[in-house]
Amino acid sequence: MPVKFPHLFSPLTIGNVTVKNRILSTGHDTSLPRDHHVNEPLIAYHEARAKGGCGLIVAQVASVHETGLYSSHVLKATTDECIPGYRKLAEMCRAHDCRLFGQLFHPGREIMEGQDGSIVVAYAPSAVPNERFHVMPRPLTKKLIDEIVSGYGAAARRMRAAGLDGCEIVASHGYLPSQFLNPRLNRREDEYGGSFENRLRFLREVIAAIRREVGSDFVVGLRISGDEMDHDGQKPVEALEAIVTLEADGHLDYYNVIAGSSASIAGAVHIVPPMIVQTGYVAPFAATVKAKVKKPVFVAGRINQPQIAEQILASGQADMCGMTRAQICDPEMANKAQEGRSDDIRACIGCNQACIGHFHLGYSISCIQHPETGRELTYGSLKPAARRKKVLIAGGGPAGMKAAAVAAERGHDVTLYEAAERLGGQALLAQLLPGRAEFGGIVTNLSREVELAGAKVVKRTKVDRALVEREKPDAVILATGAKPHLPEMETGEDTHIVNAWQVLRDEANIGASVVVAEWRPDWIGMGLAEKLARAGCRVRLCVDGLHAGQRLPWYVRDSWNGILHKLGVEIVPYARLFGADGDTVYFQHASSGEPIVLEGVDTLVTSYGQDRVAELETELDGLDIEMHLIGDCAAPRTAEEAVLEGLKVATAL
Repeated sequence: MPVKFPHLFSPLTIGNVTVKNRILSTGHDTSLPRDHHVNEPLIAYHEARAKGGCGLIVAQVASVHETGLYSSHVLKATTDECIPGYRKLAEMCRAHDCRLFGQLFHPGREIMEGQDGSIVVAYAPSAVPNERFHVMPRPLTKKLIDEIVSGYGAAARRMRAAGLDGCEIVASHGYLPSQFLNPRLNRREDEYGGSFENRLRFLREVIAAIRREVGSDFVVGLRISGDEMDHDGQKPVEALEAIVTLEADGHLDYYNVIAGSSASIAGAVHIVPPMIVQTGYVAPFAATVKAKVKKPVFVAGRINQPQIAEQILASGQADMCGMTRAQICDPEMANKAQEGRSDDIRACIGCNQACIGHFHLGYSISCIQHPETGRELTYGSLKPAARRKKVLIAGGGPAGMKAAAVAAERGHDVTLYEAAERLGGQALLAQLLPGRAEFGGIVTNLSREVELAGAKVVKRTKVDRALVEREKPDAVILATGAKPHLPEMETGEDTHIVNAWQVLRDEANIGASVVVAEWRPDWIGMGLAEKLARAGCRVRLCVDGLHAGQRLPWYVRDSWNGILHKLGVEIVPYARLFGADGDTVYFQHASSGEPIVLEGVDTLVTSYGQDRVAELETELDGLDIEMHLIGDCAAPRTAEEAVLEGLKVATAL
């Protein structure tokens, strides 16, 4: 059988290392390490991807100097204590014919947090503050520059001693090497500032220090942002000039290009671009680089399907594709693609909720569609059921589908009942929000998992006590979801009030001037505001929180706020809904208690959370049957909790 993706599954030689395919897991934070060193959870996490067919894993950033600890979970390669952990990681990768590189890192001024809650001293080429973390750095002295340069070399030596196949200098996303290169950030007047040659000096010294420590037969690559997407960030022409000059020096083995910068809100979105960003959008810059250099060029940025990667490779835009979130979502993606099982791939939907979203909250990496990610030591391999049970699941949303798939895969006799004509639950509504169509992929993916596991599905059937008594299951799982919550408020008879679900289903006649009242500042309010603004309405989004999108992953929130600003949506924070009368809606400021009065309102749209649909729990009371409640039926939350609880319950049956 011919390989469906011939370019993707052809080997690539990088320096003296040959990688079996062109699938890359780029360096990304996992928050799994707890003491700045590689640990068993991190090894188990990467093993799932190595075993799943990934060709090359680049481990997450490791600080080369004590001044470079930008988060409490960053790895450290500053002492020989890092070697044993890296060695275990390298041995694991080797056992699965997967290559392993490590990332050499110093953030410069891009410090997210201190180690104990206090604000640390950040260092940069010059005292130019950043916008995102509001850090005012201290200029580096020549002595400290020398220490950091030596730190890069020593860290690379430790990685080689541990058995890694190579290392990667992180000059992307506005981190320290980029800060030296950027004339808007580097205002030094010594040998490290001013001319292009001077601004490149730091990076050249870093490369030289690494080569002195590891020799010429250890792979050394460079990760760099082509466009930092930042008002003061590095521009494509500047990045290209640096790459071409370093190529002429001849000391690097590959170039890994990406977009974005940690320094600004707009630039940071591109560190992990959400679903509104076009797939494969960095590939054109990679092609520009590839036309100028002879060494391999890697590219990443929303390459979430093997078809996209194959097209990039076949067109000659790059030599290797970073498919990180694709493998966070489906560790077996590479094997499935190579075996011609593309329909079985659990495609990443770019929601950012449990991958980078967890990192920003200080939690370990995971995936809303595949909560086994980051929990490999607990859920990495399913154990067959000790006794086959007849399992009845009421509700075919994400919670019910995950429970059905896992329980059936473990060997149980599973029947999933859904009252509606389609599986999916509230995910079918979520995909109707502007820019969120890709969220519907969770329904496609979980439906396929249910099918592959062999669970029976019965649609257009509502579960009641009579059905349960007739079927006589050993266990019942209630995943009956939720319905819109109607907030208590004072209203007049002529007030036009509709809920979010009615708007999304086009069941409501909306006037020209709309107020959206949102209790939990997340996707729904922002999506409704965009939808109605694009329909030509005047929209005022009133959130009972600090700001719109407060509960969203940062990059989703920030990009969406930018969209709403362009559309002219008025946002009112700290707004607790009080009542409505005629064309006036009344709010109370959540902090001061003072009234907020909005006039000239045709329609009030409420997004005030959901009420659990759990009547079946009461109806089944008294039956001697094992019963579990999961997802919104247990308590209204998000798809992440629903899928995780489906996994947990089905694993415990």
